[in-house]
Amino acid sequence: MIVHFEPASEEGIATVVRAMAADKASLAVIGGNTRSGLGNPVRADRVLSTRRLSGIVSYKPAEMTITALSGTPLREIEDALGENRQMLAFEPMDHRPIFASSGEPTIGGVFAANVSGPRRYVSGAARDSLLGVRFVNGGGEAIKAGGRVMKNVTGLDLVKLLAGSHGTLGILTEVTFRILPLPPASETIVVSGLNDAEAAAVMAEAMAQTVEVCGAAHLPESVRGRFLDGGLPDGAATVLRLEGLEASVAIRAEKLMKAVGRFGAVTRLDASQTSTLWTEIRDVKPYADGSKKPLWRVSVAPSLGHQLVAALRLQTGVDAFYDWQGGLVWLRMEADPEAELVRRYIKVLGGGHASLVRAEDAYRASIPSFEPQPVAVAQLSERVRAKFDPHRIFNPGRMAAVS
Repeated sequence: MIVHFEPASEEGIATVVRAMAADKASLAVIGGNTRSGLGNPVRADRVLSTRRLSGIVSYKPAEMTITALSGTPLREIEDALGENRQMLAFEPMDHRPIFASSGEPTIGGVFAANVSGPRRYVSGAARDSLLGVRFVNGGGEAIKAGGRVMKNVTGLDLVKLLAGSHGTLGILTEVTFRILPLPPASETIVVSGLNDAEAAAVMAEAMAQTVEVCGAAHLPESVRGRFLDGGLPDGAATVLRLEGLEASVAIRAEKLMKAVGRFGAVTRLDASQTSTLWTEIRDVKPYADGSKKPLWRVSVAPSLGHQLVAALRLQTGVDAFYDWQGGLVWLRMEADPEAELVRRYIKVLGGGHASLVRAEDAYRASIPSFEPQPVAVAQLSERVRAKFDPHRIFNPGRMAAVS
């Protein structure tokens, strides 16, 4: 990809945007370009990267907030937090393995795509940690919304709107977000040998316990061997994560094992194995195989994920595993994306969202990546976009087809 603009300041970005507006030209906006496969393909006249807009502006560990320029590498943020035993609550996924992309993910890209990982169902998404932003709108104006402290909520609705907009409403230049202490101890309980329906019941049972499970996933036998270098016990693995003070984790682990032990053989993973396993779940390791086989990210009610997979298996070739207590299903199709089939079954089961994360270029060009919106919602989204970006400069087509 040829990058035409790499401004090192917010004013530099604003100048480029004003020039694009005057020329009636469009911009593809990227950070580290590691997640450009997300969403629909963008067809733009020029490419702007925020990579040079980099650096931590303010970090106050005692207040558990941090402000950084949008092009700051995510690794730089995590290193700074690690020195103070703090972390991002939403453990953002690294998309490089499944896209086979290179480069460094940026903190702006994380919030632009609202990237969240296994802890999302208990700690919230990336947008829920975002306190304030600065961005450049389609008129080339620098806008500030939200603040740098948790008590400042002015403009927070606008902050939430920017998160997950995939750069279609404006170019993020600065983000402020809350952070959490790094748990001193962690452990994973593994229940082995369950089928998908049994696993859904066990995960529901675990979440009903007063032990604060902060990760619940089911890894069927078809994918189990690809985690921990094949180090998980034999049979499908239903994995439950606990975090906190060491003594607390030990007590809660014993309680959890008693609660789920009647469903199957139970083993425990130590902190090192737990860290590796949940990073691999976060990054969808089984399907990071260098291929472009269609990959769906489906969100449904936790009790329905296994029903969706069972229905699809009667019709087509599909492999799957489950996160978020069964409510997040990673589907890898063997051949065709089967978009109509996937989305029809989701509606039959009561609704949800299916995003086509990866596919051959021909499929990506013809299948909407995001769940199509009802007409009224789509019209409202378009009106919002027109307010922020009246000249349709930013990432045209990323979230919806250009009319």
